[in-house]
Amino acid sequence: MCQDHHQPPPSHVARRGVLATAMALAGGSLLAGTAEAAARTPERKAPGTGPAPSGGTLVVDGGTLLDPLTGAVTADSVVVIVDGTVRAVGSRDATRRARAALRAGVTVVDAHGRWVLPGLVDAHIHINSLTEAGTALRQGATSVRSGSTGFYQDIAVRELARWAPARAPRMRAAGIFVTPDLGDTILADPDLAPLARLKDGVRSSEALRHVVDVNLNRGADVIKTRVNDRAGLPDQDPLHQVYNREQLATVVAAARRRGADVLCHSYSEQGCRDAVLAGIRSLEHGVFVAEDTLHEMRRRGTYFTPTLTAIAGLAESDDPVLAARGREFLPVLQQAVRTAHDMGVPVAAGTDSAGGQIDPIGGEVVLMHQAGLPALDAIRTATTTAARLTGLSRSAGRLAQGFRGDAVLLAGNPLEDVTALRTPSAVISSGVVVGS
Repeated sequence: MCQDHHQPPPSHVARRGVLATAMALAGGSLLAGTAEAAARTPERKAPGTGPAPSGGTLVVDGGTLLDPLTGAVTADSVVVIVDGTVRAVGSRDATRRARAALRAGVTVVDAHGRWVLPGLVDAHIHINSLTEAGTALRQGATSVRSGSTGFYQDIAVRELARWAPARAPRMRAAGIFVTPDLGDTILADPDLAPLARLKDGVRSSEALRHVVDVNLNRGADVIKTRVNDRAGLPDQDPLHQVYNREQLATVVAAARRRGADVLCHSYSEQGCRDAVLAGIRSLEHGVFVAEDTLHEMRRRGTYFTPTLTAIAGLAESDDPVLAARGREFLPVLQQAVRTAHDMGVPVAAGTDSAGGQIDPIGGEVVLMHQAGLPALDAIRTATTTAARLTGLSRSAGRLAQGFRGDAVLLAGNPLEDVTALRTPSAVISSGVVVGS
């Protein structure tokens, strides 16, 4: 439910913005000068920067391969991964030449009796620590999109994954939440300090654009904002709207100006519609999204990330308010997922895991299936569809030549029993066996 998960800022604070902040607090223009100060600040290269090393080389031998895009199943398959990239995949005969070209002693993963799928994609997750990153990866999420973090931990995780793919999933980072009340997150970057003077919080067009720019200056790939309050806090009303369509459109325009998409936390019928008409890339949660809004999403190509895992988790809460809210919301959201799927709205899987509790992305696939999606379509929400949403459709979501060497091995047939996705028997990230 996209709660704030504030942690102390890293010991090395951002270099940019110190001069601009001092000038603003001394009475200058509220947000002026940030770019100029950044340009004047000398950059230091961090140790080990430069091109990241390539991934591993191995062969996944003998498993039953499922291609989510086509639904094709290949028995006794072989996947050849060289330097982290799929070199060849398919039947034993089709991959003979690629196997013959490998050096002696290459690692072979015996997949006989198991199913082989591409690594899964969690399109909405909050990873704030190295432990959480490792847990998500071991549970099969080899690529993820952040739903925001308190102090830019997701950007650090993205860089960690480039250098050590067996320790963290590939990350599309969102940085900090574009929300009216930044709370302690205002300490995440000195360039945010001028916003502390705003009595109404981050609401003006200038302030909204500023938070977007700070995120993108820090290296965020996408922007996360909200239209409603949180469902996971008992003292908040998740149907209360905090930004209007014009404010959301300002966020979208600021992000697009620099080539970034926007994902939007939403619950109410009006909030969902305003977010979609403002031009967001994906609607997150979206419990009370109406049919006319789903039609508009289909027309625009807007994605729906329902985060069924998070809403189902509410129903199991020890807090009576949250439990009642979850029991009310879950069947409504399940119906919305069925309707969206039937209409052709692209539905992507995301767990909204946060606060140290990392739920398996395979569990979200199970909930998609329980909501009414056929098994293959449910699997696509965490593979091909989520890969398109995150901008990774040429490297994730399939095991195909030229794609990244990410895979999950399953003990059972997921087309007959999708629960097999909850507990992969092995995970491979960029050609490296996770945990080995």
